[in-house]
Amino acid sequence: MTRGDQAVETAADKLETVVKEAQRSGGVKAKVGAALADDPEFLRKLKPSLIAARAKGESPAVEPPPRAPSSPQLTRPAPKKRDGGGPSPWLVAGAAFAVGYVVAKVIDWRGHAHPRR
Repeated sequence: MTRGDQAVETAADKLETVVKEAQRSGGVKAKVGAALADDPEFLRKLKPSLIAARAKGESPAVEPPPRAPSSPQLTRPAPKKRDGGGPSPWLVAGAAFAVGYVVAKVIDWRGHAHPRR
């Protein structure tokens, strides 16, 4: 194992411990830990000796490419339900348009009170 491989391995080990500690702590750290859970495994695939072997064609890729499903996928995923996260975007856009229209009319009306010469 070369020095580069050892450096990558130690970085992956450190990242793995950070991820495990974050997942144990809960809260926002747990969400970040869940997002980084696959990173140590990916980092180990980036060892310089493995990259060089793959570039020369001596070593196959670590994972085979994903296979297509053998039959058609007939079911559609269920649409996401709104969880009451706020008003409709169309309502917000309409309200913004109406407020902008009223403000423009007020500015125009006040412009006639003080004309420029």
